[in-house]
Amino acid sequence: MKIAVLGASGTAGREVVRHARANGHDVAELSRSAGIDLATGAGLVEAFAGQDVVIDASAPQGGSGEDVVAVHKTAAQHVSKAAQEAGVGHLMYLSICNIGDECFDEFDYYVAKREQEDVYTASPLATSIVRSAQWMEFADNPAAVQFSDREVVVSDWLIQPIAVSEVAAALVRTAEGDPSNYDVAGPEQIRLPELTERLLRSRGDERPVRSEEPPIPQLATGVLLAPKGAKILGPTPSQWIDEAAEK
Repeated sequence: MKIAVLGASGTAGREVVRHARANGHDVAELSRSAGIDLATGAGLVEAFAGQDVVIDASAPQGGSGEDVVAVHKTAAQHVSKAAQEAGVGHLMYLSICNIGDECFDEFDYYVAKREQEDVYTASPLATSIVRSAQWMEFADNPAAVQFSDREVVVSDWLIQPIAVSEVAAALVRTAEGDPSNYDVAGPEQIRLPELTERLLRSRGDERPVRSEEPPIPQLATGVLLAPKGAKILGPTPSQWIDEAAEK
C-alpha cells in the first residue's frame, strides 16, 4: 500500500512513517522541507498522485500575526482538495480528544483542530478521524512545562496519556482497514506534574518540579481524560518511562 504522511518530520509523523514501513508499506514523507506548502497547497497534488492513503499528522505553521484558526482551516482545505484531485482512496486526520468541549471555545489551537475536522468530515472521500489523548511525550513539552536552571514549572493538567508510538500504530492499522472515527488514550490517569517529575528523575535530573494552575480550570478536572468508548492502548506511564530510560 502507498501511504503519504503529512508532517512526516514531526513527533507523530516520524512514528507513523516508522510503523508504516515496518508493516511493508511504501511511504512518502511529506513536509515543508520536501517542498510541501500547506498554506498555498503547493506540491500537494503531485505528492498525492498514486497514493492509496493520506495521513495528516501535520501542524500547519502560519506567519507572524496570522490567525491560527484560519491557517489550520486553509491547510485542511488544500489537503482535502488535492486528495480529491489526485484520486486518493482514504484520507486520515490525527486530532485531539474532547476538543468539542465548550471550555475550549476561546482556545485557538483547539478551535483550529475543530475546523480541520469539519473540513475533512465534509470531504467526499472516505475519511477517518483519530482523536488522541495527550501523549506521554508531553511530559517535557514547552506548551505546559517551563524549564529553568532552578526548577521546572508544570501546568496541573489531569491527563490519560498515550505513547505516540501507539497512536501511530493505530493510524497505520486504520490505514490498512476500513475508514473509521475513534478516540485513543492510555491506560492510566496521571497529573502532568507527576509525569514530568518521574521522567526527570529517570534521567537523573533532580530539579524540583512545581505545579501551577492551568489557564483553563477544566484542564485540571478531567476534560482531557479518555471519552467514553475510547480505545485504551498501553503502555502505562511507568512502563513508558522505563522504556524511555533504556533508549
